[in-house]
Amino acid sequence: MAAQGLLQAQPFGRGLAGARNAINHLGYVQIDTISVVERAHHHVLYSRVPGFEPAMTHQLLLERDIFEYWSHAAAFLPIADFRFSLPYKHAIKSGQIHWYKTRDEKLMNELLARIRSDGPLRSRELETNTTKRAGWWDWKPAKKALEQLYMQGDLMVSDRAGFQKTYDLTERVLPSHVNLHMPGMQEFAAHIVDQQLRCHGVVSLKGLTYLRRNAELRKAVKALVNERLAQRTLEQVEVNSGEVFILETGVLERPLPRLNNRLLILSPFDNCVIQRERLKTLFQYDYQIECYVPAAKRQYGYFCLPLLYRAEFIGRMDCKAHRKNSHLEIKSLYLEHHDFNEDSVLTAFVDAIRQFCHFQQCDSVSVTNAYPKHLTQRLRSVLQPLG
Repeated sequence: MAAQGLLQAQPFGRGLAGARNAINHLGYVQIDTISVVERAHHHVLYSRVPGFEPAMTHQLLLERDIFEYWSHAAAFLPIADFRFSLPYKHAIKSGQIHWYKTRDEKLMNELLARIRSDGPLRSRELETNTTKRAGWWDWKPAKKALEQLYMQGDLMVSDRAGFQKTYDLTERVLPSHVNLHMPGMQEFAAHIVDQQLRCHGVVSLKGLTYLRRNAELRKAVKALVNERLAQRTLEQVEVNSGEVFILETGVLERPLPRLNNRLLILSPFDNCVIQRERLKTLFQYDYQIECYVPAAKRQYGYFCLPLLYRAEFIGRMDCKAHRKNSHLEIKSLYLEHHDFNEDSVLTAFVDAIRQFCHFQQCDSVSVTNAYPKHLTQRLRSVLQPLG
């Protein structure tokens, strides 16, 4: 938790500089389109950086402190790590990996020529009615061709307005100082191991290459971990489930971080919870996002947010920000069994909701249901001053 930046009040600093430091430390922030509450890429930074505002992510993109590409999903990544995106881009461009089953080389070349001569292209421009203007293309094939060029590295996202992206030639987007040297497999493996140890503290072999389907990379990572274990710069621990985790030697001898009675409302796509099996093994927190589950089969709600109190997951909250009337609706709050004082938890929850409302640009809040049931009326009473 400390490695994730979730225990200290401002582990990375404040505002824009804090957001920059946080992404550099975490290695990525996942981009997601769901807007029930403020989007994931903003939410993750809000949870770690006091004074963070959503516009700061866009500013970091424009200032080329970060770039947009694929991690295990669409993400913002540190510009300093750009070269580690090159192996995947090369594999797509060379046909080792197929982003699409087929690609229209002619259309791709036309799009590249258009961008080279006329400048950046906004994705929404492709949605223009193609029968009325010469030089435009049918939207679906053009969108696929644009995405293919982006995924194979010919284009980058130079700007975005919400989820409307602007594409430009990679050489026009990248700052001149960015290292473009293709990493070797051992170097790539070292980057992954070092990054994951830095931002997670403890890792498993499976988690190190989470959703990376490159067999050669997995082999290199395993070899490097075994080498460092032999050198005793890393050590292993086995948890109750029998799963083995790896950490830097001596970490368990360090003093435990100081904890305060703070509750954090996390995104379902937060770096700390995205590996669901790891989350369950290390924290005994069984979590699933249910927006992809049929409504009748949902247990907790469409978009439940994990609740972290001190250093333990103690529940989840299904809520929705109604932006037209600036109202946050807590559809259901579930507090699971824990050993903490209930008054302390509720006090921390109310403090967290006050801040969360501000982040959602809401000035009122309501509670429909809370579990255990006796909390419903109590929460309504204490949240009444908020609206």
